[in-house]
Amino acid sequence: MGKVQWVPWWWVAAGIAGLAAIGTTVRLPAAAWSAGVGYLIVSTALLMRGIRRGGVEHFGPANAVTATRSMLVGLVTALVAASFASAVPTALLVALVAVALALDGVDGYVARRTRSESELGARFDMEVDAFLLLVLCAYDVRYVGWWVLTIGLLRYAFVVAGFVLPWMNHTLPPRYWRKVVTAACGVALALVASQLLPPALNVLVAVAALLLIVESFGRDVIWLVRVNLAGAPLVSLEKASTSPPEESR
Repeated sequence: MGKVQWVPWWWVAAGIAGLAAIGTTVRLPAAAWSAGVGYLIVSTALLMRGIRRGGVEHFGPANAVTATRSMLVGLVTALVAASFASAVPTALLVALVAVALALDGVDGYVARRTRSESELGARFDMEVDAFLLLVLCAYDVRYVGWWVLTIGLLRYAFVVAGFVLPWMNHTLPPRYWRKVVTAACGVALALVASQLLPPALNVLVAVAALLLIVESFGRDVIWLVRVNLAGAPLVSLEKASTSPPEESR
């Protein structure tokens, strides 16, 4: 297991190399470097902690795909941070986001094909998705307003609520709609960032994404509240043993 813990750092090195390459054509101030490298280091450190706690012995091809997505999110984070100081190439930003979104469907497929699904892999994938949405929201603020940050902050508000209300930390039943909503929100926010649509349509697209993610989180919260009030088990042992790993938000 010792060697596995160090495998993710190869993607940190790749991300730093990517930032250096981008820096040859795009001005990346110190804040941008700090944001990009900071994300890469913190996310990898958290992943390593999960590897240690879970006793993971093989990183696996699916996690490698997710790590590649995470590396791309680090590059996007740096570009978004740089955009607050000066203009950045929209085409480059959107291209990186598009690849990260496209790979979102690949890691799950690879995990199923290689029979390497795991709770750690599902959580890793979910956290990469959540941070990408938050970064895109921060970029799109200039186009649709500060309210768009709600899309990216809902996941973290859910986590904070779990600290206050422990019953919200229980595992949710599998629901593919969560992945659909996350992907749809990512595409919508990337479309706003691309500035291919008129301003009014940008707002409509962002509003649609907000409604989708509020519905998804709202459905889960209502389910947790109802089950908690009923005092019933959240997921049966039989279902838990036959269902593939699923994110719990």
